[in-house]
Amino acid sequence: MVTMKLATAGLISLAFMSAGCEKQVSFRGDVQPILAERCASCHSPGGMGYAASGFSVASYESLMKGTKYAEVIVPGSSLDSTLVRLIQHQADPSIAMPKSHQVGKPSEWLTREQIQVITAWIDQGAKNN
Repeated sequence: MVTMKLATAGLISLAFMSAGCEKQVSFRGDVQPILAERCASCHSPGGMGYAASGFSVASYESLMKGTKYAEVIVPGSSLDSTLVRLIQHQADPSIAMPKSHQVGKPSEWLTREQIQVITAWIDQGAKNN
C-alpha cells in the first residue's frame, strides 16, 4: 500500500515536471516516506549504515547533517549532492545505496521515480517542508 502511494506520488511528480510545471516537493510528504521505507532500517541509530558512516535519515536535521565525514546534500544542487550519486549508483559499488544484501539485486534499489523525487527536492532547496 505504501509502495503504491509512493509510486503514484512519483508518477505525479514526474508528470508535473515533464509538463513544465514543477511541483513543489515536500520533505514530509514526499521524501521522508521514501527514506523511512527504503533507508531507515540501516541509516538510523542502531543500524549498520549508521554505525559505519554516522549517517541517519531519522529526521530532517540528521539527514542534512550528513555522515561523520561530510554533508551529503547540497541544497539547490543535486549534481553536487553525494546522496544523489550514491542512490543513482554512480559511486563505487561498495558504497552504492541502498545496500543490497545480495549484491546487484536491483529490486533493492530505489526506483527511478523515487530518485527523481529526492533529486527534485534537493534542486528545490532541500527544504524542511
